[in-house]
Amino acid sequence: MSVTGLAGMLNIKGLVPELFPPEEVFAGVVTPFKLRIHNTKRWLPSFLIRVECEDVQGDGQGVTIPLLPRAGSVTGNIALTFPQRGHVGIRHISVSSTFPVNFFTRYWRFPVEETFVVFPHLTRCPAFGDGLEAGQAGISPRHARGLDGELERITAYTGSEPLRMIHWKLSARGDGLLVKEFGRQAASPLIIDLDKLSGQSLEERISMAAWLVRRWVQERPVGLVLGNQTIPSTAGRRHGLRLLTELALYGLD
Repeated sequence: MSVTGLAGMLNIKGLVPELFPPEEVFAGVVTPFKLRIHNTKRWLPSFLIRVECEDVQGDGQGVTIPLLPRAGSVTGNIALTFPQRGHVGIRHISVSSTFPVNFFTRYWRFPVEETFVVFPHLTRCPAFGDGLEAGQAGISPRHARGLDGELERITAYTGSEPLRMIHWKLSARGDGLLVKEFGRQAASPLIIDLDKLSGQSLEERISMAAWLVRRWVQERPVGLVLGNQTIPSTAGRRHGLRLLTELALYGLD
């Protein structure tokens, strides 16, 4: 008993876990987190290591590592589920093992101080907005010169156009260079007013707003109205994360 107890404690000694949340974590959705565990022991490997995150709901909140080499590390994924939006912290990570005789389970508990934001649960919203916005969900062409619209005409090269705009086949037939002119396409902004969405409760409207942000922010400018606060419309992933964060923390003060 003494020998197996000592071997079991040495097996889990010197192990340091790290947990890395992804950029997007949504309430009620099983989400893979990156987990890395280091073995700081210089001479001894570790066997049958079980790593679990405490105070987290859902299945798959732990992972088993058969072999952790000496002075090495192993990286894997651990699936976690969080029921509610807002700031979340995993208070402890436990590292345990039944090695060497599968009779006793020995463990260390590591406190985790970092927190992250869980975004609202996504609820599909059938409307794009209120008023005229509902009829402006597509991409509309503008009569301005650009690089992303449809071909409008062929004109003479002035020297300011990029070389890739030159129409080489037509230019070869004449004495001067000819360039292609395209129209500019732009999507109309989508302004999401939380109070005007169709959900019965605040949580339903927040979930609908989060779905709209996730659906459109990489395709068109999206803005957000939260009570007296207005966030101007912009497109892109980083802006979408900002909007989702604002929705995740709204009303939780």
